[in-house]
Amino acid sequence: MTAASAPAPVTEAPPDPVPVPAALKRAARRRRSVPYLLLLAGVVWLLVFFVAPMVYQASTSVQTGSLDTGFKVTWHFATYWDALTEYWPHFVRSLVYSGIATVLCLAIGYPLAYTIAFRAGRWRNVVLILVIAPFFTSFLIRTLAWETILADQSPLVSFLNHIHVLDATTWLGITEGHRVMATPLAVVCGLTYNFLPFMILPLYTSLERVDGRLHEASGDLYATPFTTFRKVTFPLSMPGVVAGTLLTFIPASGDYINAELLGSTNQKMIGNVIQSQFLRVLDYPTAAALSFILMAAILAIVTLYIRRAGTEELV
Repeated sequence: MTAASAPAPVTEAPPDPVPVPAALKRAARRRRSVPYLLLLAGVVWLLVFFVAPMVYQASTSVQTGSLDTGFKVTWHFATYWDALTEYWPHFVRSLVYSGIATVLCLAIGYPLAYTIAFRAGRWRNVVLILVIAPFFTSFLIRTLAWETILADQSPLVSFLNHIHVLDATTWLGITEGHRVMATPLAVVCGLTYNFLPFMILPLYTSLERVDGRLHEASGDLYATPFTTFRKVTFPLSMPGVVAGTLLTFIPASGDYINAELLGSTNQKMIGNVIQSQFLRVLDYPTAAALSFILMAAILAIVTLYIRRAGTEELV
């Protein structure tokens, strides 16, 4: 018999699949739906309290009219240009003040967070409580306290006048004469104090994750403490630096309480303008347009900053 005429090998048919009981299918579907059900509350919260107000404000920004005659959507996008051309100094002032306050918070907060993470020992929890202690009182009360601290006859201002520090700050244009209140310095001091905890806590969280054995290994390789910090500690703490700077800069840019209580009309920030347009002038379209311009500016700055920092991890 030739190979061509050889009978084809006999193969067995695959067994029929075992049917899955309907109860098991329902249980599997329930397990797969659990994560979505857990997310449902958060999604509804965002839709109701974030997306819906954003859509409403977007429609308000392109309306025309008045409170007496009523507002209606006319797609008047010129409101954005008019708001930007009229109030651009307030935008610049807000970004400058918040940027300076963020740098000061980083300069003050990093050494403190480093000390808590690596040197505090058994006092760590006590120091952390002191860091968050300002949160035990309201934002308004904390800012009002700075009115007393920076008053013209306060011990601090008197001491600064005695050592002629205010002469130098007046020459730099951040104070006026022998007073600190109603000057850029007062507003920046208030912003720095109020948002400092938002810088310290992410920095501490990030520094606490750094393995101490890396410091020992760096010392074994004859690295100086500064080199160890520059090559090991600071790069590993970058997520905390990014998170802290964002948590400080973003709310400080839209703040209006510090400028309202500690500054004058020359130190008004864009938050003061938005608050005035909404509650006093009652020009809702301009207020909404200013809000969206501020949001767009902050979004652009944050995007560039995150790309420049080289990390998108926020803690």
